[in-house]
Amino acid sequence: MKILTTIVIAAATVLLAAGCAGTAAGAPPSGTGPATSVELGYFANVTQAPALVALNKGFFAKQLGTTKLGTEIFNAGPATVEALNSGAIDAAYIGPSPAINSYIKSSGASLRVVSGVAFGGAELVVRAGITTPAQLKGKTLATPQLGNTQDVALRSWLKTQGLSSSLTGGGDVSITPTDNAQTLTLFTSGKIDGAWVPEPWASRLVLSAGAHVLVDEASLWPGGKFSTTDLVVNSAYLKSHRATVAALVKANLDAVDWLNANPKLAASVINAQLTKDAGKPLSDAVIGRALQFVHFSVDPLAGTAQTLNEHAVAAGTGTNGNLKGLFDLSILNAALRASGAASVSSDGLG
Repeated sequence: MKILTTIVIAAATVLLAAGCAGTAAGAPPSGTGPATSVELGYFANVTQAPALVALNKGFFAKQLGTTKLGTEIFNAGPATVEALNSGAIDAAYIGPSPAINSYIKSSGASLRVVSGVAFGGAELVVRAGITTPAQLKGKTLATPQLGNTQDVALRSWLKTQGLSSSLTGGGDVSITPTDNAQTLTLFTSGKIDGAWVPEPWASRLVLSAGAHVLVDEASLWPGGKFSTTDLVVNSAYLKSHRATVAALVKANLDAVDWLNANPKLAASVINAQLTKDAGKPLSDAVIGRALQFVHFSVDPLAGTAQTLNEHAVAAGTGTNGNLKGLFDLSILNAALRASGAASVSSDGLG
């Protein structure tokens, strides 16, 4: 009986192995078909103009076909990542720092960056009379959210200037993570002294509240290039619905190409979608100034990811970890090659 049992188990094991091998060799890759629906998160910011344009010009609708698109508007990246990880949304336009932090904390399981969106367009703006970093001591500054891309940038920059900050608001400089719209109100009422924010909020503070630029973040990066917005996708959704992710990537590419080909029309189209999302457009002066600082590109500047994570670790909002696999640019590069454009690099992190 023992011999017979052993033979039966061995035979079953061989058959199971053969069956698995046959499935792996003969079955099509998972996620080849489109999803029924996709939930997309984004911000009503100029730094995320490709999302606004893709919605307004119908690029998402064209590429998604019968897949239903749902959208949700966020203020900053950490809250967006939380929604992405919980399954409330499937894809999102967010800054790189929260994406990197999520990827490391999940040991690479949470998300993938599938395309770049924009670089530039973040500044530290302060009230009159503050002209040097040393004068920030004892002052209160705002960022969109604890651990978001601008929050990390401010905290790491302060450290290079010999100024301390804490995650709870203490230190030489008090940092108060605040909703962008509330930041404008607090600055106008004198309750904060400045903010490190993305466009159009920096321009609104400058033109509407009398702030001036102390630091343009572009001045801190080689060639002035630092990633402001990426398109990221929940890893499980990417695996299950690759065709739908390809549609999102292509729509984003269409929007970036349109923005770069139509600079004179960009403001009106962005404002049209902002009116739908936020109830009113930006002034011509604000959106005109904002667009001078933001540049649109599908290159996610993967070579800056390690430095961004080092900044987050130094700021106390990030964790050391391996970024290998963070970028899946295969869909994007296939679309670029099909259009005759050059591929973009994952800088060894694909």
